Amino acid sequence: MSVSQAESSPNPSEKTSFDEILRHKQEKIKELKARGVELYPHRYAKTHSARQSAESALESRVQTAGRVVLMRPMGKAAFAHLQDSTGKIQVYFKQDILGAEPYQLVKAVQAGDFVGVEGKIFKTKTGEITIQAESVTLLCKSLRPLPEKWHGLKDVETRYRSRHLDLLANPETFDTFRKRTVIIRAVRAVMDEAGFLEVETPVMLPKAGGAAAKPFVTHHNALDQDLVLRIATELYLKRLIVGGYERVYEIGRIFRNEGVDTRHNPEFSMMEAYQAYADYHTMRELVEKIFDRCSSALGVEQVEYRGRTLGLKPPFRALRLPEVWQEKCGEDIHQILAGQSFNRPALLALAARAGNAKAEELPSAKVFEQIFDAKILPELDAPTFLFDYPAAITPLAKSKPGDEALVERFEFFAAREEIANAYSELNDPEVQRTRLEEQLRQRTQEKDEEADILDEDFVQALECGMPPTGGVGIGIDRLVMILTGQASIRDVILFPTLKNVL
Repeated sequence: MSVSQAESSPNPSEKTSFDEILRHKQEKIKELKARGVELYPHRYAKTHSARQSAESALESRVQTAGRVVLMRPMGKAAFAHLQDSTGKIQVYFKQDILGAEPYQLVKAVQAGDFVGVEGKIFKTKTGEITIQAESVTLLCKSLRPLPEKWHGLKDVETRYRSRHLDLLANPETFDTFRKRTVIIRAVRAVMDEAGFLEVETPVMLPKAGGAAAKPFVTHHNALDQDLVLRIATELYLKRLIVGGYERVYEIGRIFRNEGVDTRHNPEFSMMEAYQAYADYHTMRELVEKIFDRCSSALGVEQVEYRGRTLGLKPPFRALRLPEVWQEKCGEDIHQILAGQSFNRPALLALAARAGNAKAEELPSAKVFEQIFDAKILPELDAPTFLFDYPAAITPLAKSKPGDEALVERFEFFAAREEIANAYSELNDPEVQRTRLEEQLRQRTQEKDEEADILDEDFVQALECGMPPTGGVGIGIDRLVMILTGQASIRDVILFPTLKNVL
């Protein structure tokens, strides 16, 4: 028995097999074809949505279409619920009004089919707004049964693999993805109103730079060369700043060959923006504007997320990593830093004190990340900007004045989730080359596959001159998770990456 059939039955003990249901539906289709009924017409003149029909005045005429989600035949009359993307409307079919032959068509309609109806609005004795059908058109005959409406589609794996059924059975799923569209529209509105130009940059690249991540590799047959899918849009967007753009942004798909869990999907959406003559403080203001616009667009000021109540209205709390590190790790963060790299012996000693016995097997950047997650991340429940990170893990940001070990970078967290990452962008090509050479050392000597690469084309672009620039990346999926209270990234991506099932 398929999951669809199992979910479609209100009585789990029902013996009807999926094959029997399918055979019955196929017989109906044969009957209709024999009567000359067009099962899959090309178009239908829909003038009203379900919502518009429900809001129409009594006795007004409407013509609407949608999927039948409930059918209640009663001899020479029948009630149905018709659903489209705006909601549901009840339809009343009566043989005396439709005529004998059209009513035979109504009797062949089942839940899952698409129909179009035309008629007048009236109110039933129970007070429900209803269409009195005067004509009916079959628009599509479905073969597979829908999930049973009373129980919905609850199996998580099936919901992700068969999102079309999830959307049909669970209104809250449909609403989450409607909100995702609202959020992305709000992000674009903030950027456009601030004078940013939306651009597009390549997805397939000769090298993957701009982030600490492992790329996917593909092969271009015509060029006979390997390419990688982008792990960030940063380096190309900065080249546009070099080329004369002063405010640019891109909302696009990013691909990282990393683990899959409730917080990570191998492909995800990111908004990256760069503004000339700005710094990371400017980017903080931009992040707050985006959060404010998105929460207003959704009509919410706080949300429940993983058992926490999060306020969504700025201003948000701001902390400095060196100060939090001193408090939580019991030592100055400079103890584990050596200029623009790590003091590995000191870093490993701190990791050992924190209980990580296997730190020596890991690259320094991973050791730092584990200490951060254990000591610092638990303090970042409320929406928080955390400023000033080690240069050793941030090769593309400017150093703090007078302190080459730290850079002007913030990450924005909510409920311990990283939502945004921003820099005062490094525009000194000599320093940039030195930083990327250190990343290359980490990649080769410490076997850090996620260390950044030395992109010679990007460094040469910087040598042409780039003005002071602030840059920010915002994870769209994480943003939607927080704003809609969804604990898993798979609940905000329509088609998440899943392992094949044999």
